[in-house]
Amino acid sequence: MCGIVGVLTERGDISRPTLESMVATLSHRGPDSRGVWTDAGAGCALGNTRLSILDLSPDGYQPMTSASGRYVITFNGEIYNFVELRRELEALGDSFRGGSDTEVVLAAAECWGVEPAVRRFNGMFAFALWDRFERTLYVARDRLGEKPLYYAVANGVFLCASELKTLRKHPAFRAELDRDALALFMRYSYIVEPYTIYREVYKLPAGVIVSVRLESGAEPRLSAPRRYWSAQEAAEKGVAEPFVGGEAQALEQLEALLRDAVRLRMLADVPLGVLFSGGIDSSLIVALMQAQGARAVKTFSLGFSDLGYNEAPQAKLVAQHLGTEHTELYVSGQDAAEATARMPELFDEPFADYSQVPTYLVAKLARREVTVTLTGEGGDELFGGYDRYLAADTLWQVLGWMPGRLRRALAALLTSAAPESWDRALAAPLNRLLPSRRQQVRLGEKLHKLAEVLEAPTRDTLYAGLLSHWQDPGLVVASGREPPSVLNDGAQAPRLADWLALKMYLDLVSYLPGDILAKVDRATMGVSLEGRMPFLDHRVVEFAWRLPRAMKIRAGVSKYLLRRLLYKYVPAKLVERPKMGFGAPVGAWLKGPMREWAEALLQESRLRADGFLNPAPIREKWREHLVGKRNWQYQLWTVLMFQAWRERWL
Repeated sequence: MCGIVGVLTERGDISRPTLESMVATLSHRGPDSRGVWTDAGAGCALGNTRLSILDLSPDGYQPMTSASGRYVITFNGEIYNFVELRRELEALGDSFRGGSDTEVVLAAAECWGVEPAVRRFNGMFAFALWDRFERTLYVARDRLGEKPLYYAVANGVFLCASELKTLRKHPAFRAELDRDALALFMRYSYIVEPYTIYREVYKLPAGVIVSVRLESGAEPRLSAPRRYWSAQEAAEKGVAEPFVGGEAQALEQLEALLRDAVRLRMLADVPLGVLFSGGIDSSLIVALMQAQGARAVKTFSLGFSDLGYNEAPQAKLVAQHLGTEHTELYVSGQDAAEATARMPELFDEPFADYSQVPTYLVAKLARREVTVTLTGEGGDELFGGYDRYLAADTLWQVLGWMPGRLRRALAALLTSAAPESWDRALAAPLNRLLPSRRQQVRLGEKLHKLAEVLEAPTRDTLYAGLLSHWQDPGLVVASGREPPSVLNDGAQAPRLADWLALKMYLDLVSYLPGDILAKVDRATMGVSLEGRMPFLDHRVVEFAWRLPRAMKIRAGVSKYLLRRLLYKYVPAKLVERPKMGFGAPVGAWLKGPMREWAEALLQESRLRADGFLNPAPIREKWREHLVGKRNWQYQLWTVLMFQAWRERWL
């Protein structure tokens, strides 16, 4: 795992100190070694910081040159099937000096060509590869967007890197905030690709290769993005060619695919473990690791004193059943406040998924003992795990007939009591009667969220409201309009007749890379820890799209087939509980240990200082939050993360 830098300029003014300064910003991503390579005559420079996972010797150092000298690469990630590819290349006459997957990437490019080679890779990666013969720079990103890559053409210079802060170190870069991207952020708490918080700076989309060439007297010319793998094609093909076997056959094939995905991701020359919630996804990953490993898996969990967010006791029970070497850490509000101070540095564009704090803390805990972790990301998007999938459909059936006046009255009723009051009045007595799977967690918060979307005119707008933090970002962002994205532009949608399948697809290509994977990447790499995600093996993704809806959601039960597989290893009673998500009691923290920090950032003068935000709606929500009228933690956390980022970077 590494941090990467690429520069291409016609001027030939490759400044080694500038390049080294850019590379230094990525030291947390690769503390074991760093290197730079320049070809001033060609106008190309590459940099790398390395976290050694495979081949810990200098033979794995980067930037690395191919055997013929044609290609030079700076590579971030892992190619999990590199052993098989290496054997194939050796059979064709190649020889290798070391044991790294980066060397295999170069040999594959020489043997098959850059794009055909990438199609063969099973992995997570981002790279910049310079072709010295063709004088072309290739930049590429893995299929699902596990590893980041930012790029820009700034004052005639092409720049790319693993993080935005790296681009800022080049003198050609201009950090001009994009108000439209800020509006996207205020709605979703992350910025949907390909946009970033800066104008004319982009995220390379997942599954894409772009080539960059220099032309005399002109700016670097970028090719149109070429998709070597398409989530849309995978979804449409899966629906058009569905799995035709029965449940037993599907279960057998899914287990075989996941076992192999886990096996490949256990390959490392350093200790590895699992970031463990004790839920369906991470429990299944641990079970499959235990079934294939020679020693107990190391598992790491966080706990909170707030029972509405605390999964630690259940995780401990599952860990004991599976026989893992388990470590847990209970986090206080003060711990969270101290970690929050690091967020603007780790997430160097605004990011406000409030599980970023516990994710960082559990990664920090794991890094004391391991260098690689496996995680359960992707299970929800592929197997229908999010509550909102069924909630939107059910709510529309119940509420769609209501006239506007009645909906407004119901919204007023739902917000007439604080969330904690609803929990005491409804959730507590209900949960004494309901089975564990049906019990309600944070019911008051959900009722308040429902009140926000009750006036939605269609099922789609109701669902969009469930996704939104600020229902109307235009109220809070001055002169910002949301740009077209896969979430609001129907022209980018796939041909999927099933409404639920469409929503799962949209999460796969937006929420997953933009929020979930960005969060895990920054939190883990911030402590020099590698995170691997077996559910995002493209073979698993493609198989999941072939499964009928009834094998994902059945009788209101999400992730049906995953649960059936997990029950082979773990008793249902240990994992059947309400879905919490990997969250944190941020609402309470903002009234307690974080209140002084939040109050300072939400002062009207500071909100108004640069003209980006309108203070009135923000201050109103802050007042209501403090007196307990409403829990506005999502909206407030989004503003706070922007304010903290702005003060650090602008």
